[in-house]
Amino acid sequence: MSTNPELFPAIGSVVDQTQKLPVEAQTVEVTLDEERPVQEIESLCMRCEQQGVTRLLLTSIPYFREIIVMSFRCDHCGFSNNEVQSAGSIRPEGTVYTVRVLAREDLDRQIVKSNTCSVEIPEFELTIPPGRGQLTTIEGLIRDIIIDLGADQPLRRVESPAAYEKIESILSRCRDIVGDDEDEDAGENATGEVKAPKRASEMDTPMQPFTIRLDDPAGNSFVEFVGSMADPKWNLRTYHRTREQNIALGLVAPDEPVPEAAAEQKESEEQSAEPLLNENEEVFTFPGTCSSCGHPCNTNIKKVNIPYFKDVLIMSTNCDKCGYRDNEVKSGAAISPQGKRIILKVEDREDLSRDILKSESCGMSIPEIELVLQAGTLGGRFTTLEGILDQIYEELSDKVFASGDSRSDKDSFEQFLKKLKAVKNVEHPFTLILDDPLANSYLQNIYAPDPDPNMTIEMYDRTWEQNEELGLNDMKVEGYEADAQQEAEKKTEPTNADSSKEETKSS
Repeated sequence: MSTNPELFPAIGSVVDQTQKLPVEAQTVEVTLDEERPVQEIESLCMRCEQQGVTRLLLTSIPYFREIIVMSFRCDHCGFSNNEVQSAGSIRPEGTVYTVRVLAREDLDRQIVKSNTCSVEIPEFELTIPPGRGQLTTIEGLIRDIIIDLGADQPLRRVESPAAYEKIESILSRCRDIVGDDEDEDAGENATGEVKAPKRASEMDTPMQPFTIRLDDPAGNSFVEFVGSMADPKWNLRTYHRTREQNIALGLVAPDEPVPEAAAEQKESEEQSAEPLLNENEEVFTFPGTCSSCGHPCNTNIKKVNIPYFKDVLIMSTNCDKCGYRDNEVKSGAAISPQGKRIILKVEDREDLSRDILKSESCGMSIPEIELVLQAGTLGGRFTTLEGILDQIYEELSDKVFASGDSRSDKDSFEQFLKKLKAVKNVEHPFTLILDDPLANSYLQNIYAPDPDPNMTIEMYDRTWEQNEELGLNDMKVEGYEADAQQEAEKKTEPTNADSSKEETKSS
């Protein structure tokens, strides 16, 4: 909420206040008149260089922050521009908002898109790069996509038919969502009647579900949720910005170019200061084939030592042809003679920052919400507790909303997702259980080297069935030289018998 409600009133109160005023008093030139919410400033039009009018509205959005809504219009040339800017500070972390649009009423959700935010619609394979700030709805965003992409379609049809067909397929899907009909619009224009377009949320035609994802490194974007933050169709994820993103936001100065002579001297000093390179700093690269498109790609492998645990191998694959990416973590040590079970009592949000290594042989469960993940789910992951809960939520929500199950099944699953979101936000304490028969999983002890009062580690003997599933019953690492010698002797015995029979026949 706003820290200064008088300067940045809530947007709902601004609307109510504006409706109570007469039309001629709803805007005013810049004066400190608190009764008029919209201010007008004369400013230069960049197109015709005449004086236009900029209207400013200082407001705040509940559960978000303060914003400035700006609208410029020039009466001389007709040029107009609308923009939204954040009036608060840059957040310490970037944000990713994900909304799954399943019904037409979801098209009315408000969107605050800053000038550093990129928008992605995975079903359309469409990414909108950062541009001007907007205060709109999902329907308004789709209509802007139709206008922007459709502007140069006649030219693309002649110059690049392949690009024309690809963009036209996106436009047709967008028009199905908002219900645009070019022929109907043309008929209305011919009769001279001006009709306001019907809102897409009021139409009865079916709509294909899709997903909208807003990625803002500055954290100044927002998507409206319905009811509360436990909305199962709405998800928020935060992440730490990279150095390149901090440079783009102007938070960090870019590196100055180093002269070649100074660079060579610095490199020689580093080599003389560190004659022996730590083996954990070396990155190995292995050529392979992309499992998505089949083109050659490289897999990078790095050995990492986790304190109070063991060595692990982090593998990363990135295909330059199709963009396929995959990360996985595997153990780099010997197989443990016993299995391990880790039980953590999560009581506050500080526990979400614990590092967690979940191997591909590890099962995970949260009894309070009846969540059980079998071994192999999500593969090997090295992240934080918050990160793995976000991955579980995204994977489950993608599958249930993309499936064609009955409405009752979806309703029950939406209730489960609400419980999972409450666990993600630590609205109540819960128990996390990691069960790994190979003992290759790890959960950070924030009290190390002292024992953690909220975490219990149990070692247990694996059953015969677990060893059989892991292939350990047939694995022999000691005394195999004698077995190999016995097998060689068995192979030579039939040969000796055949040679003796041939000698008997010849005699």
